[in-house]
Order: sequence, then structure tokens, then C-alpha cells
Amino acid sequence: MYEFNYHKASSVSDAEQALRNASDGKIVAGGQTLLPTLKQRLASPSDLIDLGGCSELCGISVDGDTVTIGAMTTHAMVANSAEVQSAIPALAGLASNIGDAQVRNLGTIGGSIANNDPAADYPAACLGLGAVIVTDKREIVADDFFTGLFETALDEHEIITAIRFPKPEKACYQKFPNPASRYALVGVMVAKMSSGVRVAVTGAGADGVFRVDAFESALDGSFSASSLDIEMVHLPDLLEDIHGSPGYRENLIRVMGKRAVEACG
Repeated sequence: MYEFNYHKASSVSDAEQALRNASDGKIVAGGQTLLPTLKQRLASPSDLIDLGGCSELCGISVDGDTVTIGAMTTHAMVANSAEVQSAIPALAGLASNIGDAQVRNLGTIGGSIANNDPAADYPAACLGLGAVIVTDKREIVADDFFTGLFETALDEHEIITAIRFPKPEKACYQKFPNPASRYALVGVMVAKMSSGVRVAVTGAGADGVFRVDAFESALDGSFSASSLDIEMVHLPDLLEDIHGSPGYRENLIRVMGKRAVEACG
């Protein structure tokens, strides 16, 4: 690692101040992405601002048809939450299959979506469920939040404080994981909302998470797995790497989408 100044923030306002004072400050949440990046000397921030002491950013609450999860809430807390399991079981199931036990007990939902890794699971949950990302400055709907590979709509000194998920009528997330990392080669969130069906795909897009309009229209007409036996038009560029070709990932989108619809019941 390169040398840096370390700050343990006690509140969001404390973290904001540390960011403003730093020449090149970075927020660290669970550290599951940033710390390996630092160890590989792929980043050299002047300051690290640790949100681990910001208790206001941790917790889960349900208010009517909305589930609000604090940004510093770990994957394990989401997976084991009786409130999430009852309100949005698909979200609890998604969290329970992120990485391994060590990752789930350190990694946070805010850190995951702020990083916007193209193979991460939570971006599909946010986009598929139509979540709202709450920051210290504003609220951003998920459709506007994820802007590209490792890119989001966050401003330079903006901090995610919570994510609000509306309860779906039914939803399910299915992924084909890399057997070593548990990252999604392809993950598909299917959610039937009061406003219509949303289908979000992670792990496949060269620019990160995206929605599949053709699947959404087909499932709005008939919510059945057989409805996905259609041509997937207007897909974005798909990833090609040692794990799979674009054609392989395109097939997995259909397969995982069908499994998600079937699991919805």
C-alpha cells in the first residue's frame, strides 16, 4: 500500500468534513473492494475516511410498503433480518449468497452499490426493485444511479446513507456464480411491482447492470417462464472474458430469468 491518512468518522457530518479537507479522500465502508485495490497499489488516496463508527448508517426498518436499509448494514444483517425475509424475501436471499461468510459479515450494501462492480449482486436488486438511493445531499432513483462500469451518479464528496426498497408483489433473484469468487457470471432479478414487471441483469453487461425491456413486456403480458422464449432485442454490449463469451452470457440471462420467474410462483 501507499501511505495515506486514516480517519475514523463518528458521524456523516464528520465524514463530510474529512472528505472536504482531503486532497484525494476515499470513503471506506466494509473495505471488501477498496482494501484489495490499495494492496495491489491500484489506488493511492491521500486519506481514507472510515464509516465504521457512523452508527446512524446501520439498521433496517419497515414503514408500510417500504424497506429502508442503512448504507453500513452488512450483507449478513440483510440476509438474517426477519423484517427483510418477510417483506422482500428475494432481497434476503440475494444477500445470503454474496461471497462467503467473512465477506457477508464485513461487506456493506452501501459500499457495494457505490462501487458498482459489473458482477455485484446488489445493483440488480436496486434496479430490479426500483429502489431509491438516499445520500447526504439528495435522493436518486436506481434507474438514474448506475451510469457505467464502476460508475454512479454520485458526486465527488457525496455519501450514501440509505437505500429504500418498495415491497414487490413478488420477486426472485437467480444467479450463476463464479465458483471461486461467488460473483455473478449472470444474475437476474425479476420483480412484479404494482406498476409492472422489472427485470434487471448483473454480471453480463460490459457497462454494468441493465434492464431487459423485452422480458419486462413479455412478463407484463403473461407472468410465466415460457414468456421468456422470445428474442432479446436491444441488449447492451455483453462481457467477454475467460469465464464466458457474450453468447454464453446471453443464454444465461434467459435461463436465470426463467428460473427467477418459476421461483416467484
